[in-house]
Amino acid sequence: MSKRRFIENSWRKEPWFRSLVAAIKTCKNEEEIANLMRDVATLSELQAMSERLEVATLLSQGKSYRDISSLTGASTTTVTRVASFLENGAGGYRKVLNAHRHHRMVSSMPKDSSQHAETEKPHGERSASALQKYLGKAK
Repeated sequence: MSKRRFIENSWRKEPWFRSLVAAIKTCKNEEEIANLMRDVATLSELQAMSERLEVATLLSQGKSYRDISSLTGASTTTVTRVASFLENGAGGYRKVLNAHRHHRMVSSMPKDSSQHAETEKPHGERSASALQKYLGKAK
């Protein structure tokens, strides 16, 4: 029997992938997810996934590809690939980044504030990148 390969048109329907998603769903907290991930993936695979999420975070902050590569050690090819998935992927990065952004925004707001106010940028700070604007629209 040859090795199974996931393909773009059907990867979500693959029984092995669906079992992995179901296993992750059974986890009740971060520690259980971490333990499952460690059992399922090698340290190199965990590092690669963690690196990609950090790259996505830095892209959403408007950092340049070279700066991101320098900060994370990721190749510019990886940075480019993550940027492509941010803009044209299944929406996983956007969902997570928007949740993190919302959490940071809510936790930094004054306790007596009942509405989300847009904060002004300090004088001299460059305007939001196209990716940041896109992430804002993807909510």
